[in-house]
Amino acid sequence: MTTLIILVKNYYTTQQALQWWSCRQSLKMFLEAEKIRDGLLQESFTIRRSLELLPEGNLDLSANQIQELLKKIDHFHQSLAQLSDRLFPVYVQDNLPLAIQYLLEPWFRSHSHIYFHLDMPNSWRHESVDRSLIILKTIEELLRISLPDVLTQISIYICLQQQANVGKLILQITYPDISTVVFYKNLPEREFICKTFGFLTSGKCFCSSNNLSVVCYLYW
Repeated sequence: MTTLIILVKNYYTTQQALQWWSCRQSLKMFLEAEKIRDGLLQESFTIRRSLELLPEGNLDLSANQIQELLKKIDHFHQSLAQLSDRLFPVYVQDNLPLAIQYLLEPWFRSHSHIYFHLDMPNSWRHESVDRSLIILKTIEELLRISLPDVLTQISIYICLQQQANVGKLILQITYPDISTVVFYKNLPEREFICKTFGFLTSGKCFCSSNNLSVVCYLYW
């Protein structure tokens, strides 16, 4: 009877975790669609409208007009490249360490007050694309729920290792005070992420706290 209760409880917690994960991914897709509508589509309309307003039959553009159009086209191209990288990260097909570093570059820029330390191997075994994507999304979700909205001194250590045939990733976040650690170490969302990671990769994920740090371990 006790075993059955444990199995039922585990089933429902896994179901809840997968539902949470699905909602997060759906929200990301919605936000990407909003960015396309408010950004890329508007930008393409502006470029087209600029071309339509040129004097008919007169393609002699001034230097300022040429520079303005080139600037708009460059921005449009850059936005498309960023969208492509968000949908399918660079290097995810053939180099997981580089894919992780590339994933974190926007975090470096937007969180300059946070100290990041990466310990990545120079080479890595072949990893399936679907598993690499889950690993990247797991790192991203763990960071999103673990960083305070207010500016505060935090350090983040990420280490990728291989032990025999097992891949291992350590994500350690060190906070400035114990009250912040207490708040972030028991977030239910972290348990959802770990449950989902374990289910989708047939691996393991668990987190613990140590002094001022919250440490997450991923095995697959």
